[in-house]
Amino acid sequence: MISLLIVDDHPVVRDGLRSMFGADPRFDVLGEAGDGAEAVAAAERLGPDVILMDLRMPGTDGVAAIRELAERGVPARVLVLTTYDTDADMLPAIDAGATGYLLKDAPREELFRAVEAAAAGRAVLSPAVATRLIGQRRRPAWDPLSQRELEVLELVAGGSSNRDAARALFISEATVKTHLLHAYAKLGVNDRAAAVATAFSRGYLTPRE
Repeated sequence: MISLLIVDDHPVVRDGLRSMFGADPRFDVLGEAGDGAEAVAAAERLGPDVILMDLRMPGTDGVAAIRELAERGVPARVLVLTTYDTDADMLPAIDAGATGYLLKDAPREELFRAVEAAAAGRAVLSPAVATRLIGQRRRPAWDPLSQRELEVLELVAGGSSNRDAARALFISEATVKTHLLHAYAKLGVNDRAAAVATAFSRGYLTPRE
């Protein structure tokens, strides 16, 4: 029997996963956590074989939790289960030490097989994630955007002009333009609209709920 810890900030998701795995005799759900900090504490206390880890959670997110688990020497395998398949989510999670990465639309049996594989120490990637990962590794590495460049792009994405962005960030319009030009170069684009679209596609920006 494989013991599990379920980590997700949405109670309805945790309830669904607990019911699904609890109904199968191959699995034993030891507990749940609503964020990364709770997950680390629960993993140390309960000692699960596999942790089903969401990524985007308030407080301590999934990637930070995966790193913390590795630093503390917690032996549980971490299987990421998330809605997001952007490079900005996927690569940090894998680099932090996740054993696998699945999307929440995975069929029940695929998820069961993934948990069994993760418990055995085998890497698990959903087909869509594997395709993205291979494609990302084959193309030249992107220069990461700086924090200020991200802040400018977020404001631009929200409809701010250069003047509005300058006021919001307490910098000059000339500095805003400089940050935008640097972002254009890193993203391989030539204008504001393309920069925003590319930033969304790479996961630098996320739609507001």
